[in-house]
Parts: sequence; structure tokens; C-alpha cells
Amino acid sequence: MEYLVHIGILIGIYLILGVSLDLIAGHTGMLSLAHAAFYGIGAYAAAILALRMNVPFPVSVALCMTLGALLGIVLGALTARIRDDYFVVATLALQVVVLRVFKNCIWLTGGSSGLIGIPEPAVGGYVVSSDFGLLLLVGLACCLTVFVSGRIVGSPLGRVLIAIREDEIVACCAGKNVLVHKLTVLAVGGAFAAGAGALYAHYVGFIDPTSFTLMESIFVLSIVIIGGAGTRWGPVVGAAILVTLPEVLRFVGLPGSMAGEVRQILYGGLLVVFVMWRPQGLMGARMIQRGGVQE
Repeated sequence: MEYLVHIGILIGIYLILGVSLDLIAGHTGMLSLAHAAFYGIGAYAAAILALRMNVPFPVSVALCMTLGALLGIVLGALTARIRDDYFVVATLALQVVVLRVFKNCIWLTGGSSGLIGIPEPAVGGYVVSSDFGLLLLVGLACCLTVFVSGRIVGSPLGRVLIAIREDEIVACCAGKNVLVHKLTVLAVGGAFAAGAGALYAHYVGFIDPTSFTLMESIFVLSIVIIGGAGTRWGPVVGAAILVTLPEVLRFVGLPGSMAGEVRQILYGGLLVVFVMWRPQGLMGARMIQRGGVQE
């Protein structure tokens, strides 16, 4: 039972990451490879606030989300004049820079040794010491993320984001402030990713840079693509599948040294399959090819 609860918590954390990235990549068309950076910023901020400043958990999460939102705004401001492939390269650079900070600022992050002894979350004087209690907490965070994301997508803001995704120049000519809308969605996506990082840090009690590498960003992107980019439930389904799938390897009898490599092969193979034969993902609407036009 504890094992299933553990899987449920991981699915919830990656669900938040997938939904937040889907707002940026799926609905706005800004393909980002820096989501693990936002995730890591939230995790390290939560750990530092808890270990060195004794900041209460709810306040810590709020501060982490604020920091993630600010990082998203900075990313948007620095990339205001670029898009498409150049934006991808810029987010890749941000991912590399943030990871280097995690590794080399030993006085702050502990370097490669990481930070240990992160306390369990406490809400209203009640310490969430059981995994089941944390599952409920993560579940509430997931519901909040999906709700806010749905409200954004269904609002006029969401329609402008889709317009930017389809043709940024046309959206700009229609009188929409593209920069402000981009900054908004990057701030919201960064805030939720940082919040997921805070939950992760308090759950595992230990963090180090290996949890926030480029491969982690690619994994979250895989959740969005396989589940269905730009769909409401795609990231939910993608998170459930991609978090559960590697656990099957535990019952195959593969040596522990091979499990990581086989997991990456599975992710890569799935990405190739979906990009080539079902680019709309599992939850995306079927596309019918007629005369070179997709419906």
C-alpha cells in the first residue's frame, strides 16, 4: 500500500509539472527545455527556507511560487524578441546555467552533496508525517493546478494564448499585447513548477542537482507530448503513464544498473512513435489529412 501511495505522490507532482508546461508549450507554443530549472528553484528554495530560516510550510510554498513566477518573467523579458527554435535554445541555456548554480554554489545549495534533513510539511500546526497525508496534500495541489489551468484556457487570456501559438504576428496585428501575455503564462507556469518542487523537497527530505537536469526537463516535455499538448487532460494521462511505466521494470528482473538506461530508451522510443504517428498525443483530437490541410 505504501508503494502505491508513493507512486500516487510522484504522479501528482509530475501532473503539476506537466500541466504547467502545457500552458507554456501546448497552449502558447513556446517549447521550453528549462522546466526542470523552475522545478529545482522551487525545491532548493523550499529546502533553504525550511532548514535555515524555519519558514512555515504554507509561507515557504508561496515564496517558492513567487520565485518561480519571477524567474518566468525574467525568461520572458530576456527572450522577448525571439521565438521558435531560438526560444528553445534560450531555455536550454537557462537550464544549463541554473543547474551549474545548483552544483557550484556549495555554500547555498550544498553542491553535489545536496541538502539533507528537509522537514515534513506542517499545515495549521499539523505535521503531515504520513505518506497518505502527503498524498492528500499533493492531490489538493493537483486539483488547484488543473482548476487554474482550465480557467486560464477557457478565458479570453487562453484564447489569446492559442492565437499566439497559431500565428504570433497575426495576434500582434490584431492588437494583442503578445509580450504581456507571454510573460503572464511564463509566470504562471513557473510558479506551479516551483510549487511542485517545494512539494517534492518536503516529500523526499533530500535534494541534489541530479533531480533537476536536462533529462528531467525532457521527461516533463514527454509527459505533455505523449498525453496530448494543448489538451486539458493530456498532461494528466501522460504523467500517469510515464511515471507508472518504469515501475514495470521492477518486475521484469532487470539489474538496477540497467534500469536507468532502459527507462531512457523507453521514453525516447515513445517520443519518436508519437511525434511520427500521433503528434496530437493520446488525448488530442484526431487529425484528418485532406489536401495538405489538417482538420
